[in-house]
Amino acid sequence: MAAVQKVGIVGAGAAGLTAAILLADAGVEVEILERADEPQTLGSGITLQGNALRIFRQLGVWDRIEEKGFAFSTLGLRAPDPEGTVLAVLEDIRTGGDDLPATLGMYRPELTAILRERALQAGAAISYGKTVSGVTDVGGSVTVHTADGASHGYDLLIGADGLHSAVRRGIGINVEPVATGMGIWRAFVERPEDVVRTDLTYGGPCYIAGYCPTGPDTIYAYLVEKAQERNQEDGPKIMSRLAAAYGGPWNEIRANLDHSARVNYTKFTTHLVDGPWNRGRTVIIGDAAHSCPPTVAQGAAMAVEDAAVLAELLTTRDELTETLWKEFSDRRLDRARAVVQASVQLGQWMLDGVRDADVPGLMHSLSMMLKEKA
Repeated sequence: MAAVQKVGIVGAGAAGLTAAILLADAGVEVEILERADEPQTLGSGITLQGNALRIFRQLGVWDRIEEKGFAFSTLGLRAPDPEGTVLAVLEDIRTGGDDLPATLGMYRPELTAILRERALQAGAAISYGKTVSGVTDVGGSVTVHTADGASHGYDLLIGADGLHSAVRRGIGINVEPVATGMGIWRAFVERPEDVVRTDLTYGGPCYIAGYCPTGPDTIYAYLVEKAQERNQEDGPKIMSRLAAAYGGPWNEIRANLDHSARVNYTKFTTHLVDGPWNRGRTVIIGDAAHSCPPTVAQGAAMAVEDAAVLAELLTTRDELTETLWKEFSDRRLDRARAVVQASVQLGQWMLDGVRDADVPGLMHSLSMMLKEKA
């Protein structure tokens, strides 16, 4: 028998849906509370590393994800020159195992739609328009209060509600994301024919210029700069100006950065709840518990790993005990910390202008750690 029989999950993103699928498959009653009024259909691209793909195969959705996304196992490095000269093409470490690609890019709403459909098929329920206003733990159960005046009772509550988690605040964990000093422009545009992997360019007017194919016809392109106040409405014009220094596929990308392109700007932030992620019968996972700049593209992977490990423990133990929570912390905290620290360190080296940083060494050691199952 599972340690819990009825679970509430706040947040219908990758972490929440992954937990819902695995718990519902094991016969646990699951309800997801989602703040949005309906499933979201707009967004940008997402980069998924092999250790995330390993979890999606476990969920039985890998074939659909592979069909919708764009998989690759190499990384290109280009010079910040008018030709976009290719300096090197590197074999990526396949952190999900040798039988899976190293990386897959896809349109984020399509990923969410695949996971949502799978969760519903497993028997999970999703309630929309539910904004959490409070959490009450009475020992043997936990109640979630929502802004519409409703109360929802569960054996366990999982907060998978992102960076600014209402659940995290509701259980008294006073940790909030802090800025790292970098900002990123992202654009979702048509795929140039010669974009078949992620290529990164370091230097020029930006710290990083890169792109990731997200399907047969689409990519998301990004430019990382020093964080500053930016007008989102000027995004296409600003991205086009910054991208003018980069050649190769960037010439075509820049031509597609008209006012119809979906362009957004966000500042990099980071946080880590450095201790137990639960308070009583409520636990936070994914971006609610830890976040980092996307410099190693492990945010989604860490979130779904959290969900998979938590679901495994909840469905293979008879009781919700401190021993269970200790095992969860032992398996997740150090791994998440390593990703957060590596991501922030890579950005800080660029901000500080460190030219002899051992970036290959850092990335290799991190990837080898992540290749081991969570």
